[in-house]
Amino acid sequence: MQIDANFFMSLALQEAWKYQGLTYPNPAVGCCVVGANGEILAVEAHQKAGAPHAEVNALKTAYIKLTNDETILSSKSSADIHEYLKKHHNEIFRGLELYTTLEPCSHYGKTPSCASLISELGISKVFVGSNDLNPEAKNGNVVLENNGIEVSTEILKNECDALLDPFMKFHKKNFIFFKWAQRFNGTTDGMEISSLESRKKVHAMRDLCDLLVIGGNTVRTDRPRLDARLVDGKAPDVLIVSREKNFDQSIPLFDVKDRTVYIESDFSRLKQYNNIMIEGTDTMFHLTRDIVDYYLCFVAPSFGGSEIFHSSESNFKILNLQKDGQDIVLWMKRGE
Repeated sequence: MQIDANFFMSLALQEAWKYQGLTYPNPAVGCCVVGANGEILAVEAHQKAGAPHAEVNALKTAYIKLTNDETILSSKSSADIHEYLKKHHNEIFRGLELYTTLEPCSHYGKTPSCASLISELGISKVFVGSNDLNPEAKNGNVVLENNGIEVSTEILKNECDALLDPFMKFHKKNFIFFKWAQRFNGTTDGMEISSLESRKKVHAMRDLCDLLVIGGNTVRTDRPRLDARLVDGKAPDVLIVSREKNFDQSIPLFDVKDRTVYIESDFSRLKQYNNIMIEGTDTMFHLTRDIVDYYLCFVAPSFGGSEIFHSSESNFKILNLQKDGQDIVLWMKRGE
């Protein structure tokens, strides 16, 4: 059974990583619902803060597959989906299993309690990856067990903890990730290396970031805007790290409404922000290697350019790899 549990949890993990960086200030969470005969009924994730949690999305998808009742699709809010499932489930979830990368929440915050919903629907077994240490949301496992549900914890715990780590860092200090794009031959120069789909994802991440960090040479060469226009989002504040303080103020990034642009020679400004993205190439990579938590790389299926990303770093641990549109997307951390 442990092999099956690991397999189903891995499906939940893979789905959740698609939304890493897009759920701030909430954690990225994935969920898989499995039928009585081991069939996969749903694999879903939490997609953005305020939207339904992963468990709710998965239970909704499983409900449609089991009943062919698509009326639930008109229920957009998490509270509405909760109520619809509680009213119409007709015991169809009895004997089913649920796999979630994070312990179901026990409290009613922006959305109702997932642990209470799971208990009311009659799910037989719940498999949990990471236990929730958030004081407001933890103890969901207790709620489940008190309602007669069998709970198994620490399924692929290390992998689930790696998924959860950015959220944990939000609460301790801040989360800092370094993002870059390159071609198959390692070059990073030129505009629009990544696909439109990947660029939209980066813009969605900018929309949620408090601060974007970039080097002075990149600003002078690329003259970027560094906003979130592809998703109609807000532009984060910008820290330009440069010993030279003089910049052409007609560069687009200086003309973005409601943005503060800092030009400083060190990274002390980062202490004032919570969710931080650094964009750059090898120079910025080396300058920030001691402060970055995770690395995000978009690899485009193309050749060209002339400036190759050079690094003395020889050991990365890949946390997640998947194809996103035309590009390969890797979340990594430095090897230990």
